[in-house]
Amino acid sequence: MDPTQRQTPPSYSKESLIRRYRPIWRILLISNLALGGYMFAKARKKNSRVEDRKRPGPHDEDNQATDAVSSGLTPASPLSEEPSVPPTVIEPVKVREPIPEDQQRELFKWILEEKRKVKPKDPKEKKRIDEEKAILKQFIRAESIPQL
Repeated sequence: MDPTQRQTPPSYSKESLIRRYRPIWRILLISNLALGGYMFAKARKKNSRVEDRKRPGPHDEDNQATDAVSSGLTPASPLSEEPSVPPTVIEPVKVREPIPEDQQRELFKWILEEKRKVKPKDPKEKKRIDEEKAILKQFIRAESIPQL
């Protein structure tokens, strides 16, 4: 080449940014559609779980029919479209058999051993651990352990 001829930098075509970055735009659109589809499917799945909880069993149909008649609603009348909170069911407390005293003593001995292994960080914690150990020792030495 001749030194008098200079190389000019390549000139970029004056096409729009959308055309120039077409692959990036495609990736953004596809990812947004995928995210929207995922969120829609997740919300739909959550709604179907709520409806499954609301769905009455065969023994509940008679109760609903009498409730609808007493409230003045017909069974075919649509209720509000908003999902309501399912009623909370309070389960009765299960009464368990009491733990035998010898097992309780073994448990207290194990807890005492674990408390002895603990390294206190400050004097307050040491005092608290010592008090707990004293209580455990009283339970272990007692003739009968109080039932809670």
